[in-house]
Amino acid sequence: MSDGGVRLHATKEPASGRLRSSSVMAEMFLPLQHLLGCGGDPRLSVDPASGMNQYGCRPFPSPATLSFASSTATSISERAYDRAGSTRDSLMRSAISVGIEEAFEARIEAMRGELRGCLGLSPTTVDIVFSPSGTDSQLQALFLARALLGPALTTVVVAADQTGSGTADTARGCHFSVATATGSRVRKGEPVAGLAHSVTSVALPLFDANGDFRPQAETDSMVLGAVERAVAQGTNVLLQIMDSSKLGWRAPSEQCLDEISLLWPDQVQIVVDACQMRLGRPRLRKYLDRGYLVIVTGSKFFTGPAFSGAVLVPARLSKALAAISDVAPGLCEYSSRSDWPKTWPALRSRFPVRANLGQWLRWEAALEEIRAYYSVPDEFRRLALATFGKGAERIIASSRSLHLLPPQHKPQDGSVDDEELAQPTIFPFVIRHDGRVFSLEDCRKIHHALSGNAPDAVAANEGGCEQENAAKVCLVGQPVALGECGRHPAAALRICASARLVSEAWSTDEGTGQANVRRELDRVGAVVSRIEWLLANMGEQPAAGASWARDRRLGDELRHRPLGFR
Repeated sequence: MSDGGVRLHATKEPASGRLRSSSVMAEMFLPLQHLLGCGGDPRLSVDPASGMNQYGCRPFPSPATLSFASSTATSISERAYDRAGSTRDSLMRSAISVGIEEAFEARIEAMRGELRGCLGLSPTTVDIVFSPSGTDSQLQALFLARALLGPALTTVVVAADQTGSGTADTARGCHFSVATATGSRVRKGEPVAGLAHSVTSVALPLFDANGDFRPQAETDSMVLGAVERAVAQGTNVLLQIMDSSKLGWRAPSEQCLDEISLLWPDQVQIVVDACQMRLGRPRLRKYLDRGYLVIVTGSKFFTGPAFSGAVLVPARLSKALAAISDVAPGLCEYSSRSDWPKTWPALRSRFPVRANLGQWLRWEAALEEIRAYYSVPDEFRRLALATFGKGAERIIASSRSLHLLPPQHKPQDGSVDDEELAQPTIFPFVIRHDGRVFSLEDCRKIHHALSGNAPDAVAANEGGCEQENAAKVCLVGQPVALGECGRHPAAALRICASARLVSEAWSTDEGTGQANVRRELDRVGAVVSRIEWLLANMGEQPAAGASWARDRRLGDELRHRPLGFR
């Protein structure tokens, strides 16, 4: 949507099935920030009052924001914004030479090649299906699984309590919002035509009823049991596994997946929810080599603008899908011809010709972030994330009110597959204040308050550096409920490392690189201090900034302890 809430999407000629060149070209002349916010579902809608979408992000660079929210969403960077602008100009020039339809198709194919290259994948091993978001990709994955296994299907969702809010609907082949990325009005929760028939779903949470993480063995047992029951009832299974969850967890174990492949080799299709993209490239290749579908995005760890989704399809499945020509009619409201690989001509021909300029530009921006991240030397990526992680944990632990949740214990023998992402990059914490743990609703209020300015009185009383930090917008990962204990479950907020943190910290001068990482830890300290100030002043008139200043000084002291690169 645009800032004014008007949905923008290119249309097709009803008779010829070709793009309306004049319509597409007219859209491309709109302001870039408008285009970056179009071609998505209502989650991308920008509030005219705040200039932000529901994630607190803007469709243009916001370098002053203290942003550690890559587990949710991040505003576009200057570098990625420039890339989006330059590729738009390039497409305009190509359209004049060869026509908009051919130029757009060529650009999408070039993006497929660039994404494969960044992720270390070859054209012969994987095909790519683009989408407006990871949630849209879940519908695509369900469609592909039904094409491979037949329409009678049970979707088993692992870590259902730590995946996207729309997954409960997409797992059943239902609409997950009130509108699609193409502008069609739909009813949330109702079936997508041709996709939901004979589909059921099973949700397996990672938390137990008490709000505690289940042991790995218990989760594995639940997964095996759910698959076994579904097969016994006469349906095949789409098993959606998690790597990684909103809190950084992976489930089920590799041993569990090996057992499923051995027991039901032709009845289970595995799809990996890797939307966070917090896994190493060797692990990604391993999933594809095993024949798993993998859902990825460019808008979480890699910090491209929300949303940009894709399904990676391994070659062994691609060969079977190339012969498919039947399409769920309702899926045409979500997807366009250019989203689907050219190696699947029969399937592609069933989708409308349509140019989703917003989706395209968001992927262009994401690819710039992915390219920049993997251009940084391996050792600096590892050291930067390790240094930031240790420092962030120390700063959070220094707070009186913030308490870190324990990270998942992962087998050491899998660390090579994860490269530098074997270490945690999501740091979830609960808030304990006045003798209670904050609920989901409490955390939502804190999250909302962080994304606005601190009261003017604080700035007036403190001045200088205090004033500068009080005025900054702070973004952390949105709250995640910890189980379903009663009507008001406890919840965690999240401070996250991102690819952009690494690429913007990198310098050929070692001392400069270290200083840049410490600068980011300074910003973490400012966020934690801001939370402490909010807690100290809840329900009070903000007449004094002494509490905020005291907590900030504590943060300064801890942030500037030697951390260093080892």
